[in-house]
Amino acid sequence: MTTPVSSTSQPAQAPALNPPHQEGSKKKDKKAKEGASAHPLELNPRPEYFDHRIKIFDKLKAEYDEWVKNQPRQEITVTLPDGSQRKGTSWETSPLDIAKEISKGLADRVVIAKVNGELWDLERPLEGSVSLELLDFDHPEGKRVFWHSSAHVLGEAAERHYGCHLCIGPPTDEGFFYEMAIEDRPVVNGDYPALEKVADSAIKEKQKFERLVVPKKTLLEMFGYNKYKKHLIETKIPDGTSTTVYRCGPMVDLCVGPHIPHTGRIKAFMVTKNSASYFLGDANNDSLQRVYGISFPDKKQLVEYKKFLEEAAKRDHRKIGKEQELFFFNDLSPGSCFFLPHGARIYNTLVELMRSEYFKRGYQEVISPNMYHSKLWETSGHWQNYKDDMFTLDIEKEKWGLKPMNCPGHCLIFDSRDRSYKELPIRMAEFGIIHRNEASGALTGLTRVRRFVQDDSHVFCLPSQIEEEIASLFDFMQHIYGLFGFEFHLELSTRPDNYLGTIETWDTAESQLKTALEKYYPGKWEINPGDGAFYGPKIDITIRDALRRAFQCATIQLDFQLPERFNLKYRSADEAADAGKPPSRPVIIHRAILGSLERFIAIITEHFAGKWPFWLSPRQVLVVPVAVPYREYATEVADTLTKLGLYVDVDNGENTLPKKIRNGEIAQYNFILVVGQDELDTRSVNVRNRDDVGTKARTETLPLDVIAEKLLALKNARSLHNKLA
Repeated sequence: MTTPVSSTSQPAQAPALNPPHQEGSKKKDKKAKEGASAHPLELNPRPEYFDHRIKIFDKLKAEYDEWVKNQPRQEITVTLPDGSQRKGTSWETSPLDIAKEISKGLADRVVIAKVNGELWDLERPLEGSVSLELLDFDHPEGKRVFWHSSAHVLGEAAERHYGCHLCIGPPTDEGFFYEMAIEDRPVVNGDYPALEKVADSAIKEKQKFERLVVPKKTLLEMFGYNKYKKHLIETKIPDGTSTTVYRCGPMVDLCVGPHIPHTGRIKAFMVTKNSASYFLGDANNDSLQRVYGISFPDKKQLVEYKKFLEEAAKRDHRKIGKEQELFFFNDLSPGSCFFLPHGARIYNTLVELMRSEYFKRGYQEVISPNMYHSKLWETSGHWQNYKDDMFTLDIEKEKWGLKPMNCPGHCLIFDSRDRSYKELPIRMAEFGIIHRNEASGALTGLTRVRRFVQDDSHVFCLPSQIEEEIASLFDFMQHIYGLFGFEFHLELSTRPDNYLGTIETWDTAESQLKTALEKYYPGKWEINPGDGAFYGPKIDITIRDALRRAFQCATIQLDFQLPERFNLKYRSADEAADAGKPPSRPVIIHRAILGSLERFIAIITEHFAGKWPFWLSPRQVLVVPVAVPYREYATEVADTLTKLGLYVDVDNGENTLPKKIRNGEIAQYNFILVVGQDELDTRSVNVRNRDDVGTKARTETLPLDVIAEKLLALKNARSLHNKLA
């Protein structure tokens, strides 16, 4: 994954919401004119590599078509998901033909096929009897294919407009991008209309996506003009083998596919933003430019997407953080957040929440160092697998590192004395300060930082206790996420390429996690192959916020490797009877629920749009006197509630009463308590609820001791609803 060079800790800019875009060009808006590209729509003459690639492609395509023509035809059976079957002919019948037999509507709607469980181009002939699935845009795999094909259209537009050398153009969770090297100019917002117009012309031409398998030697000839494609070919494709390329219009690209049948399936296309990046994400490589886009099979979906962007911009945690004076960043310490007093209130409330649960659930909190000698990281495996992401220091001619994780330190704590099986499980928790050497360009508000704190814990347990411990972690997770109104989704991430240990150990660990998932969440989890940590498989938990955006926060990781590497052991029950028995090793379960507190605060800021539930709010109550004579009573009310542990402010300023109330509403105080002569006489307050929008009349009056009791009860209930009982 490449890493952008440019970044900001300021509120997100959303170029997609602002002109210039194509639809704004008709109005001849002055600002749009000023921002529009001064360059021609397309290069003339076009780059020489267009004809070079097409010449090679056409020759190979003719040879392939002749080969297919000579393949023997025979009747095949196509089995659909419902068990029904259709007949076809090998090397002639395609998945799209089957879709047309079923209905024209299906054929128009379907994006990609799945043949015997593998994605397959809709117009690619079937080679034998198969099982067939037909996927539309609403299917996650269908959406990725649609956006991957749209990336090729963006790549074609970029080549035609800039004459650039393309690098990679994958789909993402939010659309797609293409990276490119442009010699003589940067990408600017004013280029977007030109790129969209060229893309639209490619879409109107309904350019077919044509697939070819090409030998490595020929690929190097085809892409000889592009050093980035050559590097990918030379390093990713073994000598003597082949891979696929796809053509749409004049664009031929190195790509495993598959793709939609033709560009005309794209009904709405928009360039959303641009940034800088490094080739292959390595700061030592060339600096490139990245252009992002979004596309849909229906224009209405683009309209809905723009509304989503508008709402997301309003909720941006960087914007709300500034408005509510919660936190800020400074270039003198990039990627390290300065929490202001009101932000620290939210931060500390989250820590207090987790601490209260630790006490109930049998966790022991510890504190470990921030910096360790490199020998520790060599033992843990981080020096070999994670060093580039660490901050390393030279001290007295020796290598040290700031901790990027708490687990090695917790291993030292476990090993600080002899342990007995009777002590296990040991549930060790720490709000440890973590440092990770993120590239400067990747830093983004609170969501990507260099210095952060995790609600980290490590459970040291017997192998026989794994299932019970994971069950209790599931319960813990459900309780915490329920307090914020989050839904969640689970994935099992399995053995990566850089794994430590034996395959047998990994298979055992993965099997135990599968058993736990199937027992407690049957049919509600998925496998994410190859995405486990280098020391063990993990369960990743993805939450969805109020805008239905997905975030991975919680993780449960099973680790058999660190106990081996740190030689952790405990005295087992049968050790005395068998002196020759090898040492018994604990299993470590790594657990985080909030994950990074900084990132979690970003997520909940946007989830609640800055309208905090009472228990989490940094501004719970504002007391407002109706006139100067009642300021003393207002201060008394505030003092009374503050002593109960509530966050209370008094507005004894010179503004009018309506202005004070309006300021309190804008600042998102949960409750505004108004006091005047009647309230002073009866030792009461007039209560205004933030969520009772538009209430101008006099509201409920409650005795001071009653409102104090109700507010305290609301805080302790940790309710999402801003309602007094």
